[in-house]
Amino acid sequence: MAYGKIFLVFSDTGAGHRSAAEAIKRAIIELSSKQGDTPPEIVMQDIIEESHLANRLFKHMYNRLLRDRQDWMKYYIALIEWVKPNESEIAYRLSKAYARKLIEEVNPAVIVSVHPMVNHFLARTLKDMGQARKIKLITVLTDPNSRLWTGWACVDADLTIAPNDLARDRLISFGLEPSTIKVIGMPVQPEFLKPPSESRYDLLKRLGLRPDEVTIAITAGSAGGGNMLKIYEALQQVRKPLQVVFSCGKNKKLEVQMVQLAEKSPLRTVVLDYVNSVADSMNACDLLVTKAGGLTTFEAIARRLPMAIDMLTEPMPQEIGTAEMLIEAGLAQPIRQPGDIVPIAEALEVVEERGNLPLPAVHNLDRVDAVYEIAQVILTLCEKVNCENQ
Repeated sequence: MAYGKIFLVFSDTGAGHRSAAEAIKRAIIELSSKQGDTPPEIVMQDIIEESHLANRLFKHMYNRLLRDRQDWMKYYIALIEWVKPNESEIAYRLSKAYARKLIEEVNPAVIVSVHPMVNHFLARTLKDMGQARKIKLITVLTDPNSRLWTGWACVDADLTIAPNDLARDRLISFGLEPSTIKVIGMPVQPEFLKPPSESRYDLLKRLGLRPDEVTIAITAGSAGGGNMLKIYEALQQVRKPLQVVFSCGKNKKLEVQMVQLAEKSPLRTVVLDYVNSVADSMNACDLLVTKAGGLTTFEAIARRLPMAIDMLTEPMPQEIGTAEMLIEAGLAQPIRQPGDIVPIAEALEVVEERGNLPLPAVHNLDRVDAVYEIAQVILTLCEKVNCENQ
């Protein structure tokens, strides 16, 4: 079967958007190969980083605040929602030459955007180039709740893939036609849907931990932010034996602090800056302490891993809804004070096999394999466009 080229665009504001793009890419390759077809050519690119200096500054400010001042993130998001740089005429003029050149060089049949700040520019550029009928634009949301960024709602996108009914209804309230929205689910990496490549026993032994002991994973995200040091310190009040795998992300200052803290702690602790396989690590642990990022939390859902959500600092607006949804569904518990982690940890037991545990059939929380349907929708549209343009 002949497919046109697929252009996957994202921005490294946090790690979730790149993860979503990689998940879609892997699912497309896997699915087309299973169908006996030659996989389409796929180009992936961070187009915010390269489009213009102003956009690059917005991106770096986002990641800096995410690491050092999460309590300021709500003001940053409010500023973005007020200024709406993704719809700004000035911002478009600064970026349009780059966008036009990029589209001409890649020459895709389908553009798939997994970031709310690039949809509008791409749609307008396609119109200005007279390519809106020839090249299709698909938006894949990664905010699975009703408090999503308005930037996700691009009325000129040919198709918007929503993770659930909450996001769909919000998109409609922003002006999208229901016929242009397809509700499927979150694009979770395929590796989270498969058996681990390294067992719990082998992974924990390799890290110098005990496979038969309650193990808590604490992640500060790719930026290494949040209140994880406070939560870790509170864990020392837990009376039952437990051990911790602490991931610092790209925050070297946090890593140094955690190493010093772990050396004095009674808890058996491994401090990591990078995890070889997040999917295997989630399989090896009994609780994930994290912020309410869309992709991270849905990866944990795919692994049936209970969560404790860091809410010491008010979550970003687009993550509050995710936290509320997961707490209501019984998949996560909130940490509003550091000590809230103590009873959560006290109640934990080692569960060797969680892969077949049922998930709530609400808001597509049980659609952990949605990335394959997303991939199939993209492939079908890609084939259609290729046939029409020949």
